[in-house]
Amino acid sequence: MTPQKRLFDIVCALALLVVLSPLMLIIAVLILREDGRPVLYVSERMKTPDQGFLLFKFRTMSVAKADSGVSGGNKSARITRLGAQLRAKRLDELPQLFNILKGDISFVGPRPPLRMYVERFPDLYGEVLKSRPGVTGLATLVFHGYEERILATCQSAKETDAVYSRRCVPAKGRLDVIYRRNQSLCYDLRLMFATVIRSIPVRHRRQS
Repeated sequence: MTPQKRLFDIVCALALLVVLSPLMLIIAVLILREDGRPVLYVSERMKTPDQGFLLFKFRTMSVAKADSGVSGGNKSARITRLGAQLRAKRLDELPQLFNILKGDISFVGPRPPLRMYVERFPDLYGEVLKSRPGVTGLATLVFHGYEERILATCQSAKETDAVYSRRCVPAKGRLDVIYRRNQSLCYDLRLMFATVIRSIPVRHRRQS
């Protein structure tokens, strides 16, 4: 990560925390009132191929003793009423502003993967994680809706894992590598804006 990108992340994260702190407090109170503790969902993700960190989100599912892997149709029954509303507007990801301030992630980059997939696809993630993971990115914008649709049909953790490994990981990885080759502050701003305004088309520059 360049010093300019890191400075941009810090300034924007601080500004957003000032503006969004009241909303985050309201969400926390609503989760406590409707679903109880814990308010946050904390899960290990990977910053580099060998360095993990704890990613913060507002909790959107009922608590389960054994919870691993990506979310598919097998977990849909656990999504709370409030959690569904938070997910629809990506408000569950607001606590990741603290991850940005800590330097775990950036605003823009590949979504931070679970350790199990980094270990399963070392060559791919060796390339992908040359970029600092992010809250949003090219692969997130292009692939997010498709990924949700195909994983929603999975009825077991084993099926979800198999479909995600076969149909999502390679395609998202290629897009993440494209992002790394084209990364610039202007490109990051376009991707951030497109995340908020989903109707704006996102295109990458052709490699020479």
